[in-house]
Amino acid sequence: MTDRPVPAADLTLAVAGRDRTDGRVAGERAGGRPSTAAELLAAVGYAAAWRLVGAAPPRLASGAFRLGADLAARRRGAGPRRLRANLARMVPSASPERLDDMVRDGLRSYARYWCELFRLPRTPSAAILRGTDGAVSGAEPLFAALDAGRGVVFALPHSGNWDAAGIWLAETLRRRGRPAGFTTVAQRLHPESLYRRFVAHRAARGFEVVAAEDGRAAHRALTSRLRAGGIVCLLADRDLTGTGIEVALCGEPARLPAGPARLAALTGALLLPAFPGFTEDGWSVRIGEPVPVIGHRAVPAATQAIADAFAIMIAAAPADWHALQPIWTADRPASPP
Repeated sequence: MTDRPVPAADLTLAVAGRDRTDGRVAGERAGGRPSTAAELLAAVGYAAAWRLVGAAPPRLASGAFRLGADLAARRRGAGPRRLRANLARMVPSASPERLDDMVRDGLRSYARYWCELFRLPRTPSAAILRGTDGAVSGAEPLFAALDAGRGVVFALPHSGNWDAAGIWLAETLRRRGRPAGFTTVAQRLHPESLYRRFVAHRAARGFEVVAAEDGRAAHRALTSRLRAGGIVCLLADRDLTGTGIEVALCGEPARLPAGPARLAALTGALLLPAFPGFTEDGWSVRIGEPVPVIGHRAVPAATQAIADAFAIMIAAAPADWHALQPIWTADRPASPP
């Protein structure tokens, strides 16, 4: 097994498009290019949402987001149509009427994520801990690995409230007398102020966020955390670059990022699939069985095992899977010859 850098894109948390928060002056540069007018306008809009949604009464804010989700479901735009197609593959037994319900519920879940994200700075970590503790399953291997000084890699789909799950993890580590933090990877957003804003917001809650574009530096941060017996969390249900490993997801070809399995193979860390979700008045985290990965040759099989775990977890709570982009190979644009 060679100690070579894991391709940063394989480890991408895919927060681009989910976590945009602040604005800056026109023409600011991020990632070596000027920000576009649309990016700057979006940044201003998200900054306003942080202020307005955060200050609104909770019922008013959640009701407005729920109404927006229901309108989107009725309009059946590109995102809802893609979500419906993805859910049809994930739950093939669903009738057309059931699919309609799942799309509506899925958009409501996605809207709830956004509403909670904008209100998160005003939400105490202790409240999230209390709202999650009773709905966590499968955590025993996590704690056993940490007690043995072994690192842990979490592979997660885009589901539930990722931030709430991360805060639960950090606060649980603190409660157990461990450093309250973990490392993850994100694409650098445009404008740069968006990236700085969400990094600062999460750093205050124990998230160490490294930029995917930092390449070797990101790789060193991840491996250092794992070799020190810490935790790395990576979203792993979407191959953003086309360089992932081909798997069978619900019996059809798809590509998933290889980063989680590669890191586990490289460092000897425990690899755990996990599914953040919602409860009626809180949050849940379902942790799957550990995925064996010994050596680089085991990476494809481990990535397939992650796909199998995701299929089971998502089918059990399809509304909380926020898959509004192509997942399966057949749905992705063909590569140019």
